[in-house]
Amino acid sequence: MIAAPQIAAAPPGPKGPGGSQAVGRALSILSLVGRAGSEGIGLAQLADDAGVARPTARRLLLALVSARLVDQDPVSRRYHLGPETYLLGTFAAERHGILHHARPSMLRLAEVTHDTVLLTAPQDDHTLCLERIEGSFPVRTHALMKGDRKPAGVGAGAMAILAALPPSEAQELRQRVAHLMPELTEALVEDEAQARRDGFALNRGRIVPGSWGLGIAILWPDGRPAGALSIAAIENRMQDDRRADLIALLRREVALIETQLAALGRTPERRRT
Repeated sequence: MIAAPQIAAAPPGPKGPGGSQAVGRALSILSLVGRAGSEGIGLAQLADDAGVARPTARRLLLALVSARLVDQDPVSRRYHLGPETYLLGTFAAERHGILHHARPSMLRLAEVTHDTVLLTAPQDDHTLCLERIEGSFPVRTHALMKGDRKPAGVGAGAMAILAALPPSEAQELRQRVAHLMPELTEALVEDEAQARRDGFALNRGRIVPGSWGLGIAILWPDGRPAGALSIAAIENRMQDDRRADLIALLRREVALIETQLAALGRTPERRRT
């Protein structure tokens, strides 16, 4: 097992006076509850992660529970996403549910390659791992888990997304997140240039030694990145003789997903080059 250090948590709520600050804090707490997954999260950890006092966190949680956006387990006292959150997610799925369209491709890739398949989506200056499906190969990398949020360009999927942006936009994005991992700044510039040349991103264990990844961006019809599909494996499963086969499999599945996204009705403006 190869595990990764935590780089970034949930996005902080906006700072501001009065009600807008309270709304921002409540949304930040809701995001933290969601990222806690099936295990849920306790009040103390929520307050610490959100950067608020426990009474404040408790007051905001009560409001979220009242709105059915959050549930509290009566036994463990830990917090989980509530039924209203699930309902809102189903409403958003048709428009933004790239996971719905990508899951069959992920399952096929995991079955054929026996490696871990990941779906990453852009989120402001970061990327979010929407799903992780593990193959049958017994030695796995845990550098990226479902719900993990990483700075732009950090990881094969994130780099594929970054390299799919116009160069000037990608450069501005890299500069905004450079302070989060300054030791990777030069390497990420090199990786982005290589990804633009190759049409895919290769992570040669930049974040976690021995944990490699291949990623290809999934584009909307207008050419903007909707996300990225990637395969993660230990280093000796990512050598040249096997890498070409993995890239071909990724490209085939990405093309299928893009065809489905095109049916959602966005007007094409720019094509993949």
